[in-house]
Amino acid sequence: MKKIKWGILGLGKIAGKFATALKDVEGAEIYAVASRSKTKAESFAKTHGATKLFPSYESMLADEALDVVYIATPHVFHYEHTLLCLDNKKAVLCEKPFAINKKQVEEMIARAQKQQVFLMEAMWTQFLPHFKYVLDLIESEKYGKIKSLEADFGFPAPVDLDKRLYNKSLGGGSLLDIGIYPIFMALSALGVPEDIEAQAIFSETGIDKECNMVFKYPKNVKANLRSSIIEQTSTAAIIQFENAKLTLHKRFHEPTSITIQTPELEDTKEFNVSSNGYNFEAEHVQKMLCEGKTESTEMTFKKSLQLIDLLDKVRTKIGLEY
Repeated sequence: MKKIKWGILGLGKIAGKFATALKDVEGAEIYAVASRSKTKAESFAKTHGATKLFPSYESMLADEALDVVYIATPHVFHYEHTLLCLDNKKAVLCEKPFAINKKQVEEMIARAQKQQVFLMEAMWTQFLPHFKYVLDLIESEKYGKIKSLEADFGFPAPVDLDKRLYNKSLGGGSLLDIGIYPIFMALSALGVPEDIEAQAIFSETGIDKECNMVFKYPKNVKANLRSSIIEQTSTAAIIQFENAKLTLHKRFHEPTSITIQTPELEDTKEFNVSSNGYNFEAEHVQKMLCEGKTESTEMTFKKSLQLIDLLDKVRTKIGLEY
């Protein structure tokens, strides 16, 4: 297998998790890291064994040996940094949310297509074994059609008005940061809803501290979704089929177990994932690059556009503007 040289742009907590997972990916090399903070770049490179460190994003992107860039900067910079990478002919895996709004995502996709360079939103849940198993069950209709869905993600974040979560200028709030996961669950299981209801609780900085959503589908099927940075929730997803109840357990968006309950039996399935889970999306990206693809066959442009469109519609419903 061809060695894939990864660059990491934005060296925060998520980038650390991704770099840790890359060490377990066959054919992956943490080749380069870039930060405007020399101290941060040196520390990250030492911790994760990066081959090179650069004082700027532009200098890293000028390195011809670099194959693909993982972007983990704050939400509001995803658009700018993705375009910078694409214009330098570097493949991109950009953290979720892909950008702040659909217009930006459309421009990012158009630029990738123009440059004929690979681009994918880093919605890692799409590639986790338990999630793929559930999607296969849904598609097969083994337990009938879906009657309802519930999904939530909430935790009590420290109230620090200077930190990213409470900073509107950095795209803070519960919706874009964690509400995207319940929305992604509903989109993956049920598709695009016919109608959306949404209400939010706002902080003094103007971000949504909590968001409650109802996605409505044909035949009175509903998805009840919630995100919160003021309360711990179950972080589970529950799908009620015609003939069974399926639960994706705590932190459903991460590697976890599932339980299927029918009138006859209750069966819990473990997936025994030994890593933090970020390796699965990285493996997929490398496969796409080795096959010469410029778009993921799983986390497609269409799905990313549907996802950002739903986020935009919820923001409109609750009156949140960036």
